[in-house]
Parts: sequence; structure tokens; C-alpha cells
Amino acid sequence: MSHRGPRAVEIVLSEDERIELSHRAAGGTGARLAERAQIVLACADGASSSQVAADLGVNVATVRKWRSRFAADRLAGLADDPRPGRRKGELVLTEAERAQLTRWARRAKTAQFLALRAKIVLRCAEGGTNKQVAAELGIAPGTVNRWRARFIAKRLYGLQDEPRPGRPPSILLDQVEDVVIATLESAPGKDTHWSRAAMANRTGLSKSTIGRIWKKFDLKPHLQDSFKLSTDPLFVEKVVDVVGLYHNPPEKAVVLCVDEKSQIQALDRSQPMTPGMPERRTHDYLRHGITSLFAAFNIADGTVIGELHRRHRAVEFKKFLTSMDKAVPRELDVHLVCDNYATHNTPEIKAWLGKHPRFHVHFTPTGSSWINQVERWFGLLTDKLIRRGVHTSVRALESDIKAWIDTWNDNPRPFTWTKTADEILKSLADYLTKINPPTTENQQDT
Repeated sequence: MSHRGPRAVEIVLSEDERIELSHRAAGGTGARLAERAQIVLACADGASSSQVAADLGVNVATVRKWRSRFAADRLAGLADDPRPGRRKGELVLTEAERAQLTRWARRAKTAQFLALRAKIVLRCAEGGTNKQVAAELGIAPGTVNRWRARFIAKRLYGLQDEPRPGRPPSILLDQVEDVVIATLESAPGKDTHWSRAAMANRTGLSKSTIGRIWKKFDLKPHLQDSFKLSTDPLFVEKVVDVVGLYHNPPEKAVVLCVDEKSQIQALDRSQPMTPGMPERRTHDYLRHGITSLFAAFNIADGTVIGELHRRHRAVEFKKFLTSMDKAVPRELDVHLVCDNYATHNTPEIKAWLGKHPRFHVHFTPTGSSWINQVERWFGLLTDKLIRRGVHTSVRALESDIKAWIDTWNDNPRPFTWTKTADEILKSLADYLTKINPPTTENQQDT
């Protein structure tokens, strides 16, 4: 004798319910709701639970669950039940807290752990969920939850590390922060930069303590770097053009980075170096004339075409173009990466390029010689030959340079350009943001 199971709940839809379920089944509200809507629609068409399960590739129990839920609560029954758990505390910042967190997050010398925690709190205060903040910052959701809770409980002090066992620190975190901020954002009276003694007098800490703090945060007030931002109105276009050549050089063509190292001096020291002593040289020297090196660096194999001239004019650059024309096989186009020096743009040079259509010139942005790979090769030449070289005549200097280039070409080494144009432009944009931070009014406007 066979046993029949419980009779399936009959589903009858109104016109509005069928329209809404059809919309959900099309995926307009998410994959999970779409599957449930498809189950209900199939059941309403008279299919059994087992048939619907087979057609949709789900369990029979799943079909029965959502058939029953819809019969009891209609469309509301297809929604997920609220998950158990504690409701997260609301995170609201005061103006002072937001300003302090923003300083911690943006200051270049802030400890990385503190900068990350400040970013977590700022993003949570904007309404981001733990998962959203974790995904944006590349960390675990548990980390976001921990520092959200710590901040709500203890505010700014909650973002500091808890005391560890052992002797308590003799220098408070506020003192360290005061030293770092003063080093970066102020000057000692009429002096241009801080010394350890001056900072020690200001803070009451010892000179060795100031030295340890500076070392910890990689602060070196006595050193100064130089920089120059290009004002070229076509900066973006030229960066994209030149970097595009480095990453995707054209077929059946050679890319040459061209420039001149002008006024290389033939220097002789006033006193010879004593044998058996560590290398040293006198501070004074004798000049014996100058020469200029025209060089073209092949980005593909690292070989160099070099030519020396006593003068640095368009006439000499034209001769160098002719030398490159002879050195590069006729079947290849030649793409030249040059700077905006006047000798590269004279009518005579333009006329020569017009008669040699296989030559294509790509100019680097004004004030951006770092993008020309031959400059890196000039640096090697300077370090390994010119800076410490001793030459009693220009002819001797030129002979040594030619020999050095020949040795280089026996074992050439191309450079690997890693950054894309987008990465370069993003890095520049980030730097400009640091030196010109947006005001609060601008942030509110945007």
C-alpha cells in the first residue's frame, strides 16, 4: 500500500504579484531573490515541487520552503530574515576629532599603523560598513570592527596601542608627536632647519632622544632634496606618448633616447695621488678645455651611438642625426626621444627631418629630463669615468669616453621601464594633493 506525502500548497497569483515576480526573476533585485521568484512562478504554473527543483537545479526542500513562505506572507515572505547579532554603535565625529584624524591619515611621517586606524574611523563615520571599509583599505573586516569599537569606547585615545608589559615608556606619545610636527612644520627662530641641540632645547628632551625619534620617523632636517614641477601645457600628452614608446615600441622600428652631455671638462688635479694611500684628490684642479657628447641610447638592447664635438650647436646635432641615419638599418623607422633644447627645433633640423621621413621625434615635457632613459646612462658614465677622471687634455678625455662607450657596447644593458603613464600621473596628482591639500569648503562643495 503506497503512502502519499503532504499535498503541496497551491499558489495563485494576482496580476500585480505576477508582474513583480517576473521583474525579480529577471535579476533586477539580485540573484537570490531572482531564484525565489522563479520558484514561485513555476509553482503558480502548476508544476510540482520536484519538477521545479529539477528544472532550476535546487533542492526539493528549498522549493517547498519558498512555496510555503510565499503562501503565508506573499511577497514579503521572500525577503531574508534579519540576521542575529549586535547592532553596531553609531560613529559620529566632532569637528576636532575629524581634523585630528585627517592629519594622522594625510601626514607623510605619521606611523603607518596610526594612519590606517584613522582612515578606518573616517570611512566608518561616512557611513561605510565594515565589509566596505575592509575592501577599500585591503584589510580584514575584523580589523575594521575592532577599531570602530575601540574608537566609540575611547575616542582618539582608543586608536593607540594598549600598554604592553614591561617598564612604561619614559617618553609619552604626545611628546613624540610634538617633535615630529615641529620638525616638519616649523623652524627654530631665524634658522632654516632644526638641529638635534635646538630641538632638545625646545622640548626638554635629550639630544640622543631627538636623534632616535628622527631616526624612527626617517626625518633628516639637515638634508634637502630638489625638485621641479613641469609647467608644460602638454605634459600629460607627452608623458603618455614617451612612456607608450617604452612599453609598446612600434614594430619594424628602433627607439633611441637622444640627448647631449655638454661641457664635459678635462680636469687635472694639482697634486698627484700618493701611492699606497686611500683614494683621495685635491680640492683644486687645472682645466684643459671642454667637449660635448651626443648620445643615442637604444631602449631595446642598451647599445649606444656616441659622437663627440667641441661645440654644442644645431650644426653638430645635424651631424649626429646623419650618424644615426647611417648606423640604423634602412628598413627600420627611427623614433627619437628628445628634450626641448633649442638646437633640436631649429629650421635647419626641421628641414633635415623633413627630408628623412623615417625619423619621428617625440619630445619630453619641459623640465622632465627624468623621463629620457639616456639621462640614466649619462649618470653611469659620470659615476664610472668623468667624476673621478684625471685628464691633461681634451683629446685624452675624448679618447677615454670613446673607449668607455666601446666597452659598454661589448656588453650593453638596457633599462627596464616599469611605471605606466597612469601610475606616473597618479603619483604626481597625489604629490600635488599633499602640497596643496583641499580646503574644508572645497570638500563640502564637491
